[in-house]
Amino acid sequence: MVAINIDNRPCEAPEGSTIYEAAQLIGITIPTLCHMEGLSPSGACRICVVEVEGMPSLTPACSFPVREGMNIQTHSARVLLARKTIVELLLANHPDDCLYCIRNNNCMLQNLAADLGVRRRRYTGARNEYKEDVSSPSVIRDPEKCILCGKCVRVCEEVQDVSAIDFIDRGSQSHIGTAFDEGLNLSSCINCGQCIVVCPTGALHEHDSLKSVIDAINDPDITVVAQHAPSVSVTIGEEFGLPAGADCDGMMVAALRRLGFDRVFDTSFTADLTIMEEGSELVERIKNGGKLPMLTSCSPGWIKFAEQRYPDFLDNISSCKSPQQMMGAIIKSFFAERENIDPAKIFSVSIMPCTAKKFEAGRHEMTRDGYPDVDVVLTTRELARLIRMRGLDMLALQPEGADTPFGERTTAGKIFGASGGVMEAALRSAYFLLTGSELEDLNVTAVRGLEGCKEAHVKIGDLEVGVAVASGLKNAAALLDQIRAGRDDLHFIEIMTCPGGCIAGGGQPLSTNKQAVTQRMKALYALDASAETRTSHKNEAVQRLYEEYLGSPLSDKSHHLLHTHYTQREVLL
Repeated sequence: MVAINIDNRPCEAPEGSTIYEAAQLIGITIPTLCHMEGLSPSGACRICVVEVEGMPSLTPACSFPVREGMNIQTHSARVLLARKTIVELLLANHPDDCLYCIRNNNCMLQNLAADLGVRRRRYTGARNEYKEDVSSPSVIRDPEKCILCGKCVRVCEEVQDVSAIDFIDRGSQSHIGTAFDEGLNLSSCINCGQCIVVCPTGALHEHDSLKSVIDAINDPDITVVAQHAPSVSVTIGEEFGLPAGADCDGMMVAALRRLGFDRVFDTSFTADLTIMEEGSELVERIKNGGKLPMLTSCSPGWIKFAEQRYPDFLDNISSCKSPQQMMGAIIKSFFAERENIDPAKIFSVSIMPCTAKKFEAGRHEMTRDGYPDVDVVLTTRELARLIRMRGLDMLALQPEGADTPFGERTTAGKIFGASGGVMEAALRSAYFLLTGSELEDLNVTAVRGLEGCKEAHVKIGDLEVGVAVASGLKNAAALLDQIRAGRDDLHFIEIMTCPGGCIAGGGQPLSTNKQAVTQRMKALYALDASAETRTSHKNEAVQRLYEEYLGSPLSDKSHHLLHTHYTQREVLL
């Protein structure tokens, strides 16, 4: 430990930690626009500068290590003037459209300007002008609002291993863009939206689909059906001031009904259905010498990443559609037939934690008889905006349950929202499908947690099944490279695009706080621990669906509705 003084207060910090980290230990917040927890510091924004006794210039707190006997002032007059000047210079090249910006009242630059007392424009001059990039099905880029903090570049390269964007040009002409400054749709972008989550301003945001949803709700000839993903119920409360991990499932369902949705279903139902199909597929591959290891197919960002970077693994990927697309498919088939509704008159909306789901819903493979499985995808943030737009006090609503039959779920489907959840749910049912008996301990703790890569070997009858879980595509790439190099002890691998899984998806509340993500994960496992039915094969509604309509897992009908294929995708730039 190193003894230092911060703002005339004694502090002990671990050797090697930065001034920024040391200040946090004693409750002092040093503002920053570029710092990213867990990644090496860049010092790009200089907002975090502090005054260190004996040093002639101001020092960036995020990158300067502490040393014995340091005296530091984090909010001296000199420091505050420097920060205020930096913010004023940023605003000099920033649009004056806060009232119209999607990040109004939730913008780090706006908040920092308010905290520093920036109330007028002191610097004026010609501004850089750039066109908005709306080419992606998921992400909109507005370079005029970019402050060059570099967070989006770093998360894309260092966390996701995609490198779709980077700094272009130098000096006052510097900006962030794709290769040759073309649209995101021509880049290697996988639509994950992690760049949106880390962006401190409105330079990046999702495509807003609220108008098409509102228009459908207002059309009396259209049956509007909503489904909500497993993780959304433990995150949407943050948009309304609740602590991270608060379960708002019932209140959210009530809100969706007040908004005018004719049916509200739970995607956890088709998460259970996915396990039945995917588990059966795994068992078939193991018994009949199929391509192993089998890779999960729930995460559309990962699928596009594989199509671009790992096409030699496409045969390893499960042919199952994601739970979102399975729900869309059965809504426009079984549900439409049972309710005697023309599928053309059904408008299927999914509430998802993920911006890549917008891309997935538009894939040509996700259509049947000319109808898309899912018509529109709303992120958690978009649903919160819709609820506020309608003036609903969600927290005052009496909880309601989802509609049957697609509202009945087990908690095996619910834990899909956390990294390792798909694997754990699959192992619970795969054990039953292979042995005919239940797994003695349903808590497969080895695959839980926020670690980027987790592995386990599970004894199923006479077979030892090797499994791995990777979240964040850089971690997934490292694991796949091992398999390319000859590793052969794994049978099943879960891959989630976003670090931590869907609870930290690109469409979730804008928070990079790892504590919040941890609380969201704990909430899902707490729901699982207290439930009576914790295995997908015991979902009675899923079993009825097979009896009445699908026949059996991997049947011709289930293959037609619930399975798909993927092909190699060329990256143009």
